[in-house]
Amino acid sequence: MDSCFRRNDKKCGLMGTKIKRRCANCGAETESYRNPLPTVDIIIEVEGRGIVLIKRKNPPLGWAIPGGFVDYGECLEDAAMREAKEETGLDVTLIRQLNTYSRPDRDPRHHAISTVFIARAAGTPVAADDAAEVGLFNMNHLPQPLVFDHKEILEDYFWRKT
Repeated sequence: MDSCFRRNDKKCGLMGTKIKRRCANCGAETESYRNPLPTVDIIIEVEGRGIVLIKRKNPPLGWAIPGGFVDYGECLEDAAMREAKEETGLDVTLIRQLNTYSRPDRDPRHHAISTVFIARAAGTPVAADDAAEVGLFNMNHLPQPLVFDHKEILEDYFWRKT
């Protein structure tokens, strides 16, 4: 369960979400809303070899679970399979959702909500798209540093596997 929910603190409130702007042409006031960005992360299990993690090309630098943004008009499952293919070259079979992580500070760039999937794949992953490197790891051998809240996500994953 997302630690934000467990903490039940005020970070989860809707502070500063409404934005009022004036039209430069007519002066009319308009309202828009700042909303979190939907993302997916995919814990890819390669049978007998571990899980796939990528080393990011772009900031924040470090190791991460493959994933990315959901495109407009795309369902979460399709986004997960697309991101897995783009970053690792693997065609995955989604097994189930692990959890959704929503803590506002989980991504230093913006407020992102990630739905995490567990998937299986065969073959050898290849670093592509946003991945500078790719590797197979297990619970006792994880690379450092892990970025975002991926240490917490992997702890949840491995805890549920035992």
